[in-house]
Amino acid sequence: MGEGVDPTQMCQSLVDKVTQSKQLMAISNPEILVLFEDWLEELEDEVIACTGRHENLTAEELAKKLGLSLRGADFLISKLKREGKM
Repeated sequence: MGEGVDPTQMCQSLVDKVTQSKQLMAISNPEILVLFEDWLEELEDEVIACTGRHENLTAEELAKKLGLSLRGADFLISKLKREGKM
């Protein structure tokens, strides 16, 4: 990812807003929300697959493999662990 806007930070912000669905539905287009949720699910599946093949994969290595920022990889790993998916 290049310099400037951190898409992972934007993603994390949007995920936080999704948890506040009443507020989000008032300000967002439902079609965009569905596309975001689909994208996030695919990304989570990639993280699970990578960590399944390489048990000792660090967040830094995962970030490099998937083209994410370190912060993004940390966020996804933490989220998936919280949800019991990893």
